[in-house]
Amino acid sequence: MTVLPPEPLGLHRFVPGRAQSEIHTVDLTDLDPGADRAVIDGERTVVWIETEPTEPGDDISMSSATALQIEAGVEAALAQRIPLVLTMSTSGTDILEGMPALAGWGRVARSLTRCSGTIPTIIVVDGPVVSGPALLCGVVDIVVMTDGSSAFVNGPVMVEQFTGVAIDVDELGGVANHQRYTGVASAVLPDRAAAHDWVSDLLAYLPTSVDVEPPRWPLDDPPGRRCPEAGERIPASSTGSYDVRDVAADIADDGSLLELRDRWASNVVTALATIDGRPVGIVANQPMSLAGTLDIPASQKAARFVSWCDAFNLPIITLVDTPGFYPGKDLEWRGMIRHGAQLVFAYGRATVPRICVILRKSYGGAYIVMDSKTMGNDLVLAWPWAEIAVMGAGQAAAILARRATDEERAEFERDYTERLLNPYVAAERGFIDAVIDPADTRTEIAAALDLLADKRESLARRKHGNMPQ
Repeated sequence: MTVLPPEPLGLHRFVPGRAQSEIHTVDLTDLDPGADRAVIDGERTVVWIETEPTEPGDDISMSSATALQIEAGVEAALAQRIPLVLTMSTSGTDILEGMPALAGWGRVARSLTRCSGTIPTIIVVDGPVVSGPALLCGVVDIVVMTDGSSAFVNGPVMVEQFTGVAIDVDELGGVANHQRYTGVASAVLPDRAAAHDWVSDLLAYLPTSVDVEPPRWPLDDPPGRRCPEAGERIPASSTGSYDVRDVAADIADDGSLLELRDRWASNVVTALATIDGRPVGIVANQPMSLAGTLDIPASQKAARFVSWCDAFNLPIITLVDTPGFYPGKDLEWRGMIRHGAQLVFAYGRATVPRICVILRKSYGGAYIVMDSKTMGNDLVLAWPWAEIAVMGAGQAAAILARRATDEERAEFERDYTERLLNPYVAAERGFIDAVIDPADTRTEIAAALDLLADKRESLARRKHGNMPQ
């Protein structure tokens, strides 16, 4: 990263925690995203905020002065309609200052909330982020954590005082927990420099604000390239497993796949990529985890990602291979209805170009929520062996032929499979637009994206919808 003399409307780097903010202009143009990542031409302007101690080793508490400086940076980003990156490490609200400090981070939270859906917001957690300020991680679009960092609302001392259970920082709010169990961390990197490089990669996929389209990448992978290897990855057995990320990489431009939240809710994959140089969001069921079924975390993860892509004009490509929602009373009692509805809601209100490809299984309610034709998407494609039905043959036999003999049930399943478990029945009824050769998937998607490039939808005027929780 090169620090240049101050210039107006450059990338501003605010350094809260010092007597007076140092404001520099930083040019991200020449940052090398890596050998396997395309480099975007042209200047990318962002507001860059870093919290640093006044003296090395000093504690970084959220004072009212620090909050004011961060708030100024957030408001500058919003006013200029450019992305915001906040690198943060704080021990929490300044206890000695009291209420002014408490009110300060509340103002920061409000400013960040105003940015939501207007400009991309990113927090890099590099150290502890404690108490109220930790909630800022839940407000922004993307959270990147470095090894050894942590984030929690109530620290180990408070937990032990209230519950009597002794717990250390890593177990309570360490990187591993936020990467795998909470979903707070979109990515984990070794250190601050690596995190900043990852952020520069991420920004290459995003527009500066909701007002513009994502930047087109230099084209180095022909849109007409066939991808037969994508279909070859699907096992012959309908219950066989494979890594859907390989299929997504086959379809996308070479080396452009960037996965987010890779360890949380691993039964669904969310990633950014480019196709024909156009940045897109990819949502895919992952047969390697829970057979690709949808549970509460997967629904939350996919819904949040779909909503984010829609907010920043990223077309959504949905790759479907799921037998349905994961069954069990535990999920039902925890609110599978409410959380599954989040995914329905996110797709139902999305106005960006939406393309669905059914790779193998698409059953029941999961068929609907994974951006089916009835959810208002633009194009549904299916591979020749796709199974599209209310349920699988075995499940249907358990209900409709439950009093039959073993031979009769076997015949029922065979007939059900031949007559109903194929994409052509759905195609005849208009629920699928085309059954395609898997090798043509990339070409078909690229052509559809080109056709849908000018898609615009006018929404009814209202404050906002009421997102299911």
